[in-house]
Amino acid sequence: MGLFGMAISYIAFSVLHFLQFVLALTVCGLYGIDLQRANANDVGADSKWVFAQVVAALSAVTALLYFIPFVLRLAFTFIWNFILFILWIALFGVFGKMYINEDPEGDDDIQRMKNAVWVDLVNALLWLVGGLASLAYWWRHRERRTRFTGRATV
Repeated sequence: MGLFGMAISYIAFSVLHFLQFVLALTVCGLYGIDLQRANANDVGADSKWVFAQVVAALSAVTALLYFIPFVLRLAFTFIWNFILFILWIALFGVFGKMYINEDPEGDDDIQRMKNAVWVDLVNALLWLVGGLASLAYWWRHRERRTRFTGRATV
């Protein structure tokens, strides 16, 4: 059934994409602070932080596009979800290596980056879940034909 005539799967995907969008914007804010500070001090932006912003921006735009119902019905959206998962895991690896074992010792910037690392991991897991769910949805709703002649729809 669903809510207001929407299928339960569409509502579940919408909640998932909303969470992905919110966390992508969170990452933009967490890493953007350092990029803004570098810009204010006339220091070049570090490529690691720029990579974080690009991944977060791609994720936010993708999550917004996924709110359009027909976009979810495209055949291979799960491939893009898995690409975003790989990008988030790479981001988690880069910043995890830098900050997970770091002791903040009262430094709010290091504590913020330690928190950002875990937000990166949650983002990666959400994109993995989204990719697996999209693959399952596509597999379940693909057009099926008979094995021998291929003419009849099963």
